[in-house]
Amino acid sequence: MKLVSVILPLYRSEKYVVETIHSVLAQTHSRLELLVVDDGSPDGSAALCERVGDPRIQVFRRPNRGSCRARNFGISRARGDFIAFIDHDDLWLPEKLERHVAHLERSPQVGISYGPSAFIDEQGRRMGLYQVPKLHDVDARDILCRNPIGNGSAPLIRREVFEAIRFTADRGDGPEDFYFDDQCMGWEDVECWFRMAVTTPWKLEGIPDCLTLYRVNPEGLSANVEKKQVSMERGLERARRYAPEVVARHEGAARAYHLRYLARRLVLNGDARGAVRLAHRAIACHPGILVEEPRRTLVTLAAAYAMRVLPGGAFRRLESLAMARLGRSQARAVDEAAHDGAPASSPPSAP
Repeated sequence: MKLVSVILPLYRSEKYVVETIHSVLAQTHSRLELLVVDDGSPDGSAALCERVGDPRIQVFRRPNRGSCRARNFGISRARGDFIAFIDHDDLWLPEKLERHVAHLERSPQVGISYGPSAFIDEQGRRMGLYQVPKLHDVDARDILCRNPIGNGSAPLIRREVFEAIRFTADRGDGPEDFYFDDQCMGWEDVECWFRMAVTTPWKLEGIPDCLTLYRVNPEGLSANVEKKQVSMERGLERARRYAPEVVARHEGAARAYHLRYLARRLVLNGDARGAVRLAHRAIACHPGILVEEPRRTLVTLAAAYAMRVLPGGAFRRLESLAMARLGRSQARAVDEAAHDGAPASSPPSAP
């Protein structure tokens, strides 16, 4: 049984981290090490992890340098054949690692294995919503526009893939190995997956099993969307250094899809004016988004305008009905993929 290294960055993680750790330790693929990297957290998160008392857990304490560098530190200390990450508030189902390890072992050309994720709320209850990614034939445009992996707790990655993209940099405290680029913070996952896709021969491929529980919390909904857009521009600028032609070909579409995503976030956060503005910017960046995904683009626009003109109660009822319908559609897509062993033709994504 091959060793899997699981990396868990910590920062203000007391509320959920013990539950997260137990979901890792309960994996049916039991040959694992859990590298907990305390990123200068001011609370007692690290002590809680140490008290779990499992010999597979190692806790490292470091000054606060951000989650990117915490992940990079974990990778540099990992001994496993495969590497996974889990955020402090997410959960895995027990078969998570076993299924992904089996996928990579039977698919020698695949370097990154991932799958759908189910959304849970603050109490860990399923919300009936999913991230339903494209599982096969993933190319650079898919990564820039839609990030098929979905979230950082979803993938299992071969160690060789990280070795292929490693670079060394000095951020002021000496040379250090980098895999995720902290200068793209906020879009570092997408930039990393894109770099893997365009600079290495490894393929990205998903399995249909929904094995990751991705926690949604109110703090995430109120994130600064302008900051997120700046982080994307930094990521594109970084990518332009090693794949200028690919970026030039797809950056308009990438901006449009990202702006539409941010518009949906603003709808969820109650900012109708901002949502309308970003939806219009998305179409201006890449009018083709109306042809490529007309339903999702028009629904985003309609939701933003409806929020502006409808009374609050009426809009919330309409939103609730729409979310329930979306959840049913996503659940069908996940079920069909699980039964067929392949993704639905155009699976809907979570809002």
